[in-house]
This record gives sequence, structure tokens and C-alpha cells, in this order.
Amino acid sequence: MTFNRPGPLEDASRLWRTDREPMGDAGEGPLALLRLMIALAWRNKIRLIACTAAGFLLAFLYANSLPKVYNATATLLLEPRQFASAGRDISGQQNLDLNSAESELQIIRSERLLSAVFESLVLQGDAELGPRPPKEFSGLAVQVQDTMSTLVDNGLTTLGKTSRRAEDSLDPTADPRENARRIAFANFVKRLSARRVGQSYVVEIEFWSYNQNLPARVANAMVSGYILQSIASKEQMARAGTDTLQGRLDALAIQVNAAREAMRNGTLPAVATPDADARIIGAALPPLDPSGPRKTLIAALGGLLGFLIGMSTIAINVAFDRRVRDAKELSQESGIPCLATVPDTGKTAGLGWHFDSPALQRYASVIRDLKTSVDVACASQRRERNIVIAFIGATAATGVSTLSLSMAQLLSRSGHQVTFFYSGLPSMVEGTSSSSTSLADVAISGLKADQLSFGNLDGIATLPIHSIDPHINIFADFRHSSVLRILETARLKGDVIFDLPALDTSLDALALAFHADAVLIVAKSGRTTIDEVKDVHNQLRRAGAPVIGTVVNRVRS
Repeated sequence: MTFNRPGPLEDASRLWRTDREPMGDAGEGPLALLRLMIALAWRNKIRLIACTAAGFLLAFLYANSLPKVYNATATLLLEPRQFASAGRDISGQQNLDLNSAESELQIIRSERLLSAVFESLVLQGDAELGPRPPKEFSGLAVQVQDTMSTLVDNGLTTLGKTSRRAEDSLDPTADPRENARRIAFANFVKRLSARRVGQSYVVEIEFWSYNQNLPARVANAMVSGYILQSIASKEQMARAGTDTLQGRLDALAIQVNAAREAMRNGTLPAVATPDADARIIGAALPPLDPSGPRKTLIAALGGLLGFLIGMSTIAINVAFDRRVRDAKELSQESGIPCLATVPDTGKTAGLGWHFDSPALQRYASVIRDLKTSVDVACASQRRERNIVIAFIGATAATGVSTLSLSMAQLLSRSGHQVTFFYSGLPSMVEGTSSSSTSLADVAISGLKADQLSFGNLDGIATLPIHSIDPHINIFADFRHSSVLRILETARLKGDVIFDLPALDTSLDALALAFHADAVLIVAKSGRTTIDEVKDVHNQLRRAGAPVIGTVVNRVRS
């Protein structure tokens, strides 16, 4: 048996649909995309819920594995009157004050002040800032949190370009203790931030740590260190200048000693410091509760990330998964009308007399609608004679036998005489009388209709297509004139139903489908691909079989 090869246009249509509607179709656009996304999310709701729950759970566990972070902030008010030059106009004084405020902020961030505070608090031996933190501060969670904190700090202010790793500044030839000190100082700088509040003269100095008491000590020590530098410079100027009054020197010395002692203890000066260029408006207090990690936010972000990952996997699956899911998609992709979507009832038998469940009622209703669609498609043929309906699976195990048997039972109970030629296993007609001959035997031996012994299934005449002898099946020609005579005899008695084998198992279906008035391609939901349906349709069309549509079988609700 030979078939015509597809033309160039047919080959091209496999890669690009030439009969698509124009891009301006009302069914396209943002709303259509939104509806498609909602439909995909609802169809894959179990996977989506699982991904979202997994992301939420993992993020929650990750948040609980993070150590508690404590922040403390000290507030300082710069005194612009101290920086203004006499004899300037108002506008010039304001610009000078703003520039000076920024300069004072850079002094606070300077390595000189940071080193002084670091040395005065003896932080070089702190295990948390060292190159090898203790076990309670080790692990991936802390490393990620340190990285995020560094990014936040760099976004707010840059303390000496601290985004580099502390280990990058090590000198291999230096003393190990000196290298350890450098690492500790670099980690100390990364955790400290100093910033102006808007364009005001208020400066906030903030430090974070896993130790609840350390942030307040460092923030207060930074304030005291800045005040110490300011007063110490004025004391030196007083000693070197003409202002040698002992009272003035004593007042400055008291302020210097108080600022130095406060920086050493991580507190604020115990005495007033009117000669400083800044005024303390808020001391850093030990935090009562940790400021991080923000478990609720992390868990919410984890759930959102899981949702996005779930939607991404669904989108990728839809893009590369060509399996048949619904009738609309099959019709759009294959260009063949889908006549029915048959639900999965979990049974292998056909229609029974009693529908004892809603699922069987829906199944019977779909079979009835399918019969109506076939009658409409074959209206002209039915006026003249009975019709031959053929069911063929795009692949094996699509449920063609059950579907075709159900159609035969429905026609029989509607008052039609039906002859059923089946290729399924004999177990489908178990409990009924079956035939010992087959259509393949007719093709080989040329038996006539009156010489055949048809089986009986609730008033339906049944005959297998293939013989139990595999040698007969090999040499059988189903386009033999004797096979045609048997089919015409069966047609004269009533309608004929073909349960044809899948093309991937046998090409005998092509020869038998040629005799049908209506051919239905059956695709199993979630298993048969759209490309397989199109290939079967192309083969049937080349063989001259009248394909009227497809059926999506075993759709789970």
C-alpha cells in the first residue's frame, strides 16, 4: 500500500501554522494572557500550592536558623554656628554650613576615629569579629546575612570601601596576630554606618552585632570619640595660643578626660562638653529586642519565591510539554475539531443500563453528544444508508475499545441494529458469546457473510478484526473484496462500529478506515501528544479516510 507524500506546504505547517488567525484577533492581548495564566495556575494548583508551601517552609526554617541581630543608634547634632565664618551673608553661610556638615560626617567615618574606638574598646580579641567566628556564628546563614548587611550598609554609606573581603587585605609576611587584627577591624567597619538624616545637621551612628550589649557601646564610643577629637584640638590650640588662662585649660582638660574615658568605656561623657562642635541629642541604648532576622518578611518572600518558581516550572512545562490537555488546545494546535471530552470513570466496560454515579451519568451524556455530532457530520450519508463509524487511537492504550463499545451500545439501545468489529482483547466481551472467526480470516479465505459466526453482546453483533493465529494477521489484506462484501452486508443490516488498532501498533487501521463514513481520532488526556494526533490525521488523510474530528478520552475532573 502506497501513500502520497506531503507537499512542501504541509511540511512547513509542521513547524509553523499557516492557517493561524491574524495577530489582531480579539482573543489575543493582555487580558487573554492573564486568563491563560489564571487557567494554568488553576489547572496546576496542586503543584503551585506545593511550591509555595515549600518555599514558605524553607524560608521559615532558614529565618529561624539565623542568629538574632541587635542594632543600636546614637544621634548627634552638629553645630553649624561653629563652622560659619564671620562677615558672610546668609546664603553664603548656609552653603558653608552644609558643606562643613558633610566634612564632619567624613571625619566620623575616618579610619583614625574608627581605629581609636576599635582600640579603646579592645575589640581586636572579639571572637565575633575574628577570622574564625565561634560555631554559633558560623554557617551559610550568617554568611548570607553578613553579605546582605554589607550591601545595605554600602547602599546607605561607604565606610572606606568595605565591600571587599577582609582576607584580601592580609599580608602573608606579616605577623598572624596583626592579620587577625586587620580582619577584626575590617569586620568592625562593615557593621558600622554613619549617615545624615536628610539634609539636616543630625547624624546617626549605628552598629549591629549578635551580642546584645556591644552595639550600644560601639555607637556611644563613636560619639565620645568624635567629641574627644573636637575638644582635644581646641585644647591644643588654647595651649599654643594666647589663651593661657588656667581656668580655660582646666575646663578643656576635664572635657577631654571625660570624652576619653567615655570612649574607652563605650559610654557618653559624664560631664557637659560645651566646647565640642556637636551636641549629643540621643544616646545609644542596649536593644531590648533583636532587630533581625525579620522572620515574617523572610517567610513571606520565601512563599513568593516558591510561587514564582512554581509558575516558572508550569510555564516551562507548558512550553515543552505537547501532551493533550483539553479540547480547545487540541483544536487550536492540530486544526481538527474536537467533538467530545470524555471523563475518566475508572471503569473499562461500556455503558451499563444503570448509572449509579454522577461520573457515569456525565460519561453517558458525553457519548450521547458524540453520537449527535457524528449524526450531524454524516447527515447526508444517513439519508441514503446506514453509516460506518471508526474509532482509532493516536497511540496505544487510549481507551478506544471502551469508547467504541459505548457508542455501539448507545446505538443499539436507541433502536439501531449494530455490528461491532473490535481489535481489543476478547476480555472486553467476557460473559457473552464470541466468534471463532475474524475479519482477517475473511480476508484470507474469502468467507461469505452467511458462513461467519458473529458473537452477541446484548444484541450487538460482534466480530474481531484480527485472528488468534498471528500468521493469518501477517498476510491478511483488509482491502480484499470479500472484506468489503462483509462490511456492505453488515451496513445493510444497520450501523457499523470499528474499534481500530492504533497506527503505532498496526497499519491495518488505514485499510479499514478507508471504508468508514466517519473516522474519530482518540487521544488520551495527559499522555497522547498533539504531534501524534497530527501525524495520525495526516496518515489517515493520505489514505483517503474521512476524519471528522478528535475525541479527548479519560479526562480527569
